[in-house]
Amino acid sequence: MPKSSILIIEDNEDLCQTLADILRKKGNKVRTAFRGEHGLAILRQDIIDLVLLDIKLPDMNGIEILAEIKDKDPDVLVVMITATTDAGPAVDAMKKGAYDYLMKPFELDQLKLVVAKALETQHLKKEVSRLKNQQKDTFPDNELYGDSKPMRELKKLIKIVAATPKTSVLIQGESGTGKELVANAIHNWSARADKALVKINCSAIPENLLESELFGHEKGAFTDAKSLKKGIFEMAHNGTIFLDEISSMQMSIQPKFLRVLETQAFGRIGGTGDIQIDVRIIAATNRNLEDCVEQQSFREDLYYRLKVMVIDIPSLRERKEDIIPLAMLFMGRNNKEFGKEIRGIAPDAAEKMLKYRWPGNVRELKNVIERGVILCTGGELQSEHLPLELQDGISRISTPGDFGNSGSDADSLEEMEKRHIANVLIKYSGNKSKTARMLNISRSTLREKMKNYGIA
Repeated sequence: MPKSSILIIEDNEDLCQTLADILRKKGNKVRTAFRGEHGLAILRQDIIDLVLLDIKLPDMNGIEILAEIKDKDPDVLVVMITATTDAGPAVDAMKKGAYDYLMKPFELDQLKLVVAKALETQHLKKEVSRLKNQQKDTFPDNELYGDSKPMRELKKLIKIVAATPKTSVLIQGESGTGKELVANAIHNWSARADKALVKINCSAIPENLLESELFGHEKGAFTDAKSLKKGIFEMAHNGTIFLDEISSMQMSIQPKFLRVLETQAFGRIGGTGDIQIDVRIIAATNRNLEDCVEQQSFREDLYYRLKVMVIDIPSLRERKEDIIPLAMLFMGRNNKEFGKEIRGIAPDAAEKMLKYRWPGNVRELKNVIERGVILCTGGELQSEHLPLELQDGISRISTPGDFGNSGSDADSLEEMEKRHIANVLIKYSGNKSKTARMLNISRSTLREKMKNYGIA
């Protein structure tokens, strides 16, 4: 079981120190407080798993402290300590959220048993939370596949980076190359693999909510803050945080994020103290952050702090030898899903797949194969089962750096507009508001054009 953090709030200093020494010998991190207010101050600053709380304290009633702890953080487990033989107050505390109670004088073996049970319960709760956050898929394309030279070098670099405990990582690559899969691999090959991997897409959360998602907030911090909310930095304590589309993080939040990178500490919105954490941060982007710095949409000091270790993911067109093996891998999955028995890919279809530029990279290949398997009624995927852009050899959406050069010279204005809209959508990861602003049109006009041109 991983090391746990325990707080003892007990006014008998000798007993308090004795309990602390015993629990430290078990490998736990132990804090002590002889007064209620001091204990609550520690709870505001540290991440605590278990509290041993005396019912009678010189400055506060233990039941009141229990209520405040549960109000601020319901996940903290509390074991009450009482000196009276009357079990009434302890039972009352259990009804109000205490995990268990100890009656003085108690045997050390009894203490160890109650603490062990409480920490096991806390560990199981965290494990359930970790598995939910991990959201691992059992399908084979959830891993990094490919035996091309670029992929072998990528995997080698990932293993080297994973071996470092805290080094921040910046993953760069086009949309669809598998940046999240690389983040998964770094976490799973690291010493933090049994801890939480918490993921958040900075472009998918409204700007006014992102700060609360990252740092959390105290109850009453703002109008809708009806209860305490833990942010992802707190949820990922001892684990890994994956921040996708980091270039979309608004400038107002970036200084607080930079501070987390530098000090491993942060404060909840509305909080009065700092919370210390131990996390590794992995960020990803499909945009050039240097360009964002020049455009003054990304802080230069944050960019260089993130750039400690950079992993560049090759595009699919840079590793063409992986295209057909990946296609066969996806086909096997789709055969099971749709009850098909497609055994291979016709030579002309394979040739078209190898010539295509794959602007959507592995994600696009996966979708193309799923479509082909649905359409195919024989034992071999034919070129007729491929989308039109593969059949005529033209990328309907230009890849980065290719805008204005794809398609034929005789393209209509409508086709050019369609390609331009699709390209901007890719640039902003499908964010319609940002795309509409870039195109200088309203969001409703953008939706109408997307509908008319069949842009998903």
